[in-house]
Amino acid sequence: MNKDIYILAIESSCDDTSASVIKNREILSNVVATQDVHKAYGGVVPELASRAHQQNIVPVVHQALEKANIAKESLNAIAFTQGPGLMGSLLVGSSFANSLAMALNIPLIAVNHMQGHILAHFIDDGKDHPNFPFLCLTVSGGHTQIVKVEDHFDMTILGETLDDAVGEAYDKTAKMLGLDYPGGPILDKLAQKGNPKAFKLTKPKVGELEFSFSGLKTNILQLIQREEKKNPNFKVEQLENICASVQYTIIGILMDKLQIAAQKTGLKEIAIAGGVSANSALREQLQKREKSHQWKVFIPKFEFCTDNAAMIAIAAYYKYQKNEFVNISTTANSRLKF
Repeated sequence: MNKDIYILAIESSCDDTSASVIKNREILSNVVATQDVHKAYGGVVPELASRAHQQNIVPVVHQALEKANIAKESLNAIAFTQGPGLMGSLLVGSSFANSLAMALNIPLIAVNHMQGHILAHFIDDGKDHPNFPFLCLTVSGGHTQIVKVEDHFDMTILGETLDDAVGEAYDKTAKMLGLDYPGGPILDKLAQKGNPKAFKLTKPKVGELEFSFSGLKTNILQLIQREEKKNPNFKVEQLENICASVQYTIIGILMDKLQIAAQKTGLKEIAIAGGVSANSALREQLQKREKSHQWKVFIPKFEFCTDNAAMIAIAAYYKYQKNEFVNISTTANSRLKF
């Protein structure tokens, strides 16, 4: 009988400090501490983020172990997010993981943050997981990619953003509209009450599997400035319609590219991952295409969409099976690739 594998995983790539304990593919705990300090600045301030991680990491790890009802001496390995992400934030997590693995004399596992997002679909949470090969649209504050997934760690980026990520486009638009940070979820809620065709916005002319959102942000700003000259209360009076039009345009861009990728590869199993995969319109459009395009769609649970250590834990579990360990001198890499 195979022995159960227990891994403690740490995620600290941006502004959430998270720790999770996994037993094989089952998540026993997944603790996330968010950082409210960034709201005053309308975006993540790297130096403040790394300081907050230093304050949060010990209590978060302690809580994760407590919730999982496991002593640290029973762990088989420690995992951490190596990158990509904010360097200062990553260093807090990697340093802590290095030290704990050395103290417990157990293996250390380094995980790519974006692979973690994709592999969250393989957590044993009662839902079906995709069969290889499949396509995954990874959408977050830092990334927008279409990935062909051949195996747990055999992934190829078919197309990605040339400039801004879709999550950043949401947050920057929300800031223009005077909404709180993080603005994406707020914009999504307001969009559900507005007319998605109230304002026509441009779609970028780039390669068929490439994305670009910088021009769209400029277009939105120009719309606001132009209309405010006519009506100073434009943003307030048309807030829901602006949000709906922005969301309609962004989701349209994502779905157009995903359809092209599905046609080119012939793949019918389609997954989404990353923080923006919590977006209601994206989920709705994917489910519509499940019927119209005969896709089999995989949408993660909300708790596994945004940055969390459970996704790092499941990636680490598969690395443990392959004995893919790193030495304790392994450090963070803010620009880590697949």
